[in-house]
Amino acid sequence: MKDRVLALAALLQAVEQVNLMANQGQAQTEPLAVCINSLFVFDAPDTEQIFGNRHQLKPGLKRLYSQLTGEASRDDAVTRIALNVLQLERQFARNSNAMAAVHGGLQEIAAERDRLGATHPDVLAGLGKLYADKVSPLGQKIMVQGNPVYLAQAQVVSEVRAALLAAVRAAVLWRQVGGSYWDLFLSRGKMTQAAHELLGLA
Repeated sequence: MKDRVLALAALLQAVEQVNLMANQGQAQTEPLAVCINSLFVFDAPDTEQIFGNRHQLKPGLKRLYSQLTGEASRDDAVTRIALNVLQLERQFARNSNAMAAVHGGLQEIAAERDRLGATHPDVLAGLGKLYADKVSPLGQKIMVQGNPVYLAQAQVVSEVRAALLAAVRAAVLWRQVGGSYWDLFLSRGKMTQAAHELLGLA
């Protein structure tokens, strides 16, 4: 269950950055970097190390815990985008050509990430294009609402798409470690407990 919770936390952390960019024009650098860097981890011994460690996912874990417990007011925009990402992931996972194309694209961008850093505009632009070309067309377009001033800026749009790609990657991981929609209904208590324990150690 902890692996599933970490994957969902990563998804929410990425989606929260999408929401921040759409409404404020910029993301939180470190939480975004964790999500973006996970795209370039092709082999890892366990779920936690895909993101560095659980400390790196503390913002996402806090968001997940508050969503599960109702401790804080539910952010409808974050919830809606996260559910749409989970739906898009199903289409992506069924399309081997798209998965291969994204994997190849990430390998090409990896050297630039190593040189410039995960949140450099050029890296995010490349990832945003990869999402727009290879992932977004597979399902219903994810509508991101926010401040029109920011959403009219090409750089912000690229960064939003890059974060959405990271969210899809987290959704793929969630499925790989056994996650399903039923968890959201039948395993809510176990997920809440796991999130609480992970937050205590983060």
